[in-house]
Amino acid sequence: MRKVYFIGVCGTAMATVAVLLKQRGLEVRGSDEHTYPPMSDLLAHHGIEPLEGYSSTHITPDIDLVVVGNAVSRGNPEVECVLEKRVRYCSLPEIVRDEFLWQRLPVVVTGTHGKTTTAFMTAWALSESGLDPGFLIGGVSKDFLTSGQLGSGKPFVIEGDEYDSAFFDKTAKFLKYLPHILVVNNVEFDHADIYSDLKELRRAFTRLVNLVPRDGQLLLCADNADATRLAASARCAVETFGLEGAADWRAENVQHESASTTFDVMHGGQPVGRVNLPLLGIFNVRNALGSIAAAVSAGATESDALNALMRFGGVRRRLELRGVARGVAVYDDFAHHPTAVRETLEGLRAAACARRIWVVFEPRSATACRKVFQREFVEAMQLADEVIIADVYRKGLPDRERLSEGELVSSLSQIGVSARHVSGVDSIVSLLSSEARDGDFVVIMSNGDFEGIHGRVLSGLSASV
Repeated sequence: MRKVYFIGVCGTAMATVAVLLKQRGLEVRGSDEHTYPPMSDLLAHHGIEPLEGYSSTHITPDIDLVVVGNAVSRGNPEVECVLEKRVRYCSLPEIVRDEFLWQRLPVVVTGTHGKTTTAFMTAWALSESGLDPGFLIGGVSKDFLTSGQLGSGKPFVIEGDEYDSAFFDKTAKFLKYLPHILVVNNVEFDHADIYSDLKELRRAFTRLVNLVPRDGQLLLCADNADATRLAASARCAVETFGLEGAADWRAENVQHESASTTFDVMHGGQPVGRVNLPLLGIFNVRNALGSIAAAVSAGATESDALNALMRFGGVRRRLELRGVARGVAVYDDFAHHPTAVRETLEGLRAAACARRIWVVFEPRSATACRKVFQREFVEAMQLADEVIIADVYRKGLPDRERLSEGELVSSLSQIGVSARHVSGVDSIVSLLSSEARDGDFVVIMSNGDFEGIHGRVLSGLSASV
């Protein structure tokens, strides 16, 4: 039996791949600096007990392959041991390719925004169509309650991340995923710690498009200029999706309701059907169109794909309603890029109408912590009524690079948005408990756990009745 060891096993993707390999009959072990739920619980449930902390003694002679997570670097005692003993090693995307993708039909969903939701929509549409896809997606859907499954069908849906692969491989993960059907939702500058500028990021997507075989399918969002430009690099069939009039897959007659969005789907100028999508926002309409196009390309019928989306439960942490207390609705959202923040607020505003919208924003990601989007964040948040800016998460950045909470508050105030910089979760909870009122929407935006702020806000609101 092959024995595989994961360095950094408690990361979402690492833990999910470890479980999938265990289900395929491999012996799996792993370690992490701090083992923590929910991934440690997932691993334990599948008989994988993660080792606490990194130690060279964990790298035993019986290990056949070591998977090195991209959060691990030189100096890690297990990495140093692997290099010194010449143990065979690889990055996570390499083992995903080699163990799951060569014999499947890879459906790779990419883009700066929306790839997690679009990938889950695609997997759900294929599953509901009876095609039993495999998938590996960086989140947890309310339908599958997991980030990955083997599946017995030919399609394998994978979220194509443009982040780098490992300390020894700084190329984008998605270049390993053998795309046969490729979805590109959008291309915008992100990951300022990896890419120097938008030009460098565009180059990564162009290389990805160049990997799609001639009998493959490229699906581009017509509403994003940098996505549509990729058609020039394609050597396969190309279709577009979006709200633009020239899109091959197009949404018409979009109607916003309190908990859903309804629209007509057109393909090649012909009506396909009407979808009542139980999600908010135009951005989710685009996600749905991309998923329909991908699912149909992978073997689903148009009617099955549309019907599946009307039963789609959504993805955790993507404008997820966490609860209502004292008449205040509290949402959790992963948005950490200005475009994602703006589109989330547009969707919420369409549902909220005249109700007050609070934004609680934690600048946490490597990009959000930097000044690169200082002005864009102001533009993105102007649809809010009240904005609370938490402390920038990364303290080690020099002032010339670091996002300024004070400047953000000042700029928002100048355009008429009530904004405050509030340090500490306790202070934020206290402020919301005293000032939020019946009918308000509170959307908490962070790509981290934010010290469990969502439950604390709900508890604070309940206690202050």
